[in-house]
Amino acid sequence: MKLLEPYRVLDLTDVRGQIAGFMLGELGADVIRVEPPGGSAARRVGPFLEEGPETERSLSFAAYNRNKRSIELDFDSETDRRIFLELVAGADFVIDSGPPSLLDEAGLGFVRLLETNERLVHVRITPFGSDGPRAGTPASDLTLAALGGPMSLQGEPDRPPVRVSVPQVWRHAGAEAAVASLIGHARMRTTGRGVFIDVSAQSAMTWTMLNGQTAHAIQGRDYEREGATLQIGPVGLPLVHECRDGHVAALVLGALFKKLLPWMLEAGTIDEAWVAREDWDTYDYRVFRGGDFAVPLDELIEIVRRFFRTRTKRELFLPGLEIGATIAPVLTLDDLLDFEQLADREYFIDLELPSGSRARVPGPFARLANEAPEIPRRAPRLDEHANEILAGLDREPRDRLALHADEERRSLPLEGLKVADFSWVGVGPISGKYLADHGANVIRIESATRADGLRTAGPYLNDESGWNRSHFFGEFNTSKRSLALDLKHERASEVTHHLLAWADVVLESFTPGAADRVGIGYEAASRINPGIILVSTCLMGQSGRCAGMAGYGYHAAGVAGFFELTGWPDRAPAGPWNAYTDTIAPRFLTTTLLAAIDHRRRTGEGQHIDLAQMEASLHLLAPELLASQLTPTRFTRNGNRALDAAPQGVYPCAGDDQWCAIAIENDEQWKALCVVLDDPRWSRDPRYEGVSGRLAAQDVIDEGLAAWTRDREPEEVMESLVAAGIPAGIVQRSRDLLNDPQYLHRRFHRWLDHAEMGRIPYSGHQFRISGYDSGPRSAAPLLGGDSFEILSEELGFEAEAIADLMAAGAIN
Repeated sequence: MKLLEPYRVLDLTDVRGQIAGFMLGELGADVIRVEPPGGSAARRVGPFLEEGPETERSLSFAAYNRNKRSIELDFDSETDRRIFLELVAGADFVIDSGPPSLLDEAGLGFVRLLETNERLVHVRITPFGSDGPRAGTPASDLTLAALGGPMSLQGEPDRPPVRVSVPQVWRHAGAEAAVASLIGHARMRTTGRGVFIDVSAQSAMTWTMLNGQTAHAIQGRDYEREGATLQIGPVGLPLVHECRDGHVAALVLGALFKKLLPWMLEAGTIDEAWVAREDWDTYDYRVFRGGDFAVPLDELIEIVRRFFRTRTKRELFLPGLEIGATIAPVLTLDDLLDFEQLADREYFIDLELPSGSRARVPGPFARLANEAPEIPRRAPRLDEHANEILAGLDREPRDRLALHADEERRSLPLEGLKVADFSWVGVGPISGKYLADHGANVIRIESATRADGLRTAGPYLNDESGWNRSHFFGEFNTSKRSLALDLKHERASEVTHHLLAWADVVLESFTPGAADRVGIGYEAASRINPGIILVSTCLMGQSGRCAGMAGYGYHAAGVAGFFELTGWPDRAPAGPWNAYTDTIAPRFLTTTLLAAIDHRRRTGEGQHIDLAQMEASLHLLAPELLASQLTPTRFTRNGNRALDAAPQGVYPCAGDDQWCAIAIENDEQWKALCVVLDDPRWSRDPRYEGVSGRLAAQDVIDEGLAAWTRDREPEEVMESLVAAGIPAGIVQRSRDLLNDPQYLHRRFHRWLDHAEMGRIPYSGHQFRISGYDSGPRSAAPLLGGDSFEILSEELGFEAEAIADLMAAGAIN
């Protein structure tokens, strides 16, 4: 049985959110694409096949609408309105996007839908949210990347900020909407009343900033764009390095150098005398905590880069894994289709498209041990399933039949859920944060001997480091409590056995096999607790030749193609900010986990979830992977320009390093732009009236636009263009986000009292649920700050036993 098999979803989204229904459908929900006459606007969004019926050429639609059925309804027809409301009566979820919203335009908003189905979960994806000072204003992928903040961190200081060169905003927002749907459903069950969920694409993009979100409020300054540089502490570390046939992503420090040492000696890059100059065992400590160097870091980086330039990506990557050195190849989309690890895991699926073409598409974003994989159905042709959908109009939503009359009413959606979080750094902790913020009892397990690596990464309060002063750690661990347990201690099993018996969910993000070695793998956990749900997440998954690859989201982003797609075509990849896949994978993991939790509620069945962060992240490149196979188009970094619209760019404004993004997406917006600019001479070329002419003249147009923006404040540029119906957005930094009027309206930032740092801001949720003031419930925990309470109150240890474990060093 698929996890979400009992549920029905009505999907009325356009390109802004269609991935949400895709994700729920992949997990087993019956997703019905309700399309207006002529088909959803999503069918008219590229990339496109060169030939075929208009409604079947969109590769974006083909990528994100498999496992869905289609019915065409005209809301101006009383018959079709009645049919739609009958579908609503039998549905569990309605997902749409706006503005404009097809439902609102038809007078079928949430209040009307609730009259038809009082337990309905209605999810809407919009640029800024359904209300507030920016609600309803024009926006695009480019301008939301600017206003959301990530662009301020991406690119190089001598050029404008950049976005990822293929659309990402609506894919992030839609994936977040899938998470929101299942949390909203849990909320509905606690109250017996349907909910409206308001997803903000701007907020979803802010969460891609990772440690940059609230950096200014914590450390007194913003992080700034410095190309492919990891900024997590006092030193910026370059991530991208040239090799013989392209580029690799690697963190060049003493730890990597020591592993490469035999290779470099053999190649003659260095000699023993050079090596003897430095104490390599303490090198990295001095990099981050200060000290003197015989071999300065810049010299070390240049020496290693000299070696990299003698080898190919392949010669560095796979042999590197054998010696424990993570040197991730910066892959193109074509490279990905032939990547050995994906072949080992049989990841790509050969699938028919609506047009009849066949191509390989990304496979499951998560693998479930207790569920056999199925070949997905292709995306539907317009109105393809009308007859079978109409034949099923009398369906009673199956989940209503599964609910018990005496189901406990709770104040928080996930109250009562118990989670043992052994994960660390990004994907696992963020997924645990979703659960904790919405009421789950989440225990974060780490120790002073192996603390989460984020505790040693900035931003730190007032730039003063310490185990409990990292807000990088803090943002990902709100609403949790901390247990300091050394998993390698000989007596650790005395505690882990109790944790496994106690928990409903276990999160671990170790390299494959490590969880088994410390006694918390699925086999051991399910023996102790047969209904347990265990999540194993790592970069490459639990199997395949690269499964043991240790590293971070920036390594995965290199392998997954995102570095190749971010930056300027005449320069090396700049890469998206920090560990980009750590911002994608949690949305897929949390959706899968919430589905497994709901399945367990209904059936009592546990689950082992294997989520490879790279595999999940590739779903945000699915249309481009299809286009790489079926069209002549090749995707690479292209600054801020689009392939099918112009002008699209980020333009200088008055002030120091101030910018505004402007996106012209059609001919009407171009005409409006010319009016705002007072019809300058350079804009009068008749060829510019069509998109092909503007694409051919982008350099000239950009020069003219920059001349207009350069002496104006960014707010003036944005406001004058938005008022004319043109998408525009200031490139905001973290300091701007704290004062963003839309965020103030939504109460996005939440100020909480931290036990060591005092009252500080935390980034809030990317969606709002009607009747429920969601947000982080408490600040991040101190390392081990709740150990005694957890051991005594949750796990049942007597005080004397706790003292004994502490004295032995197991609890530290």
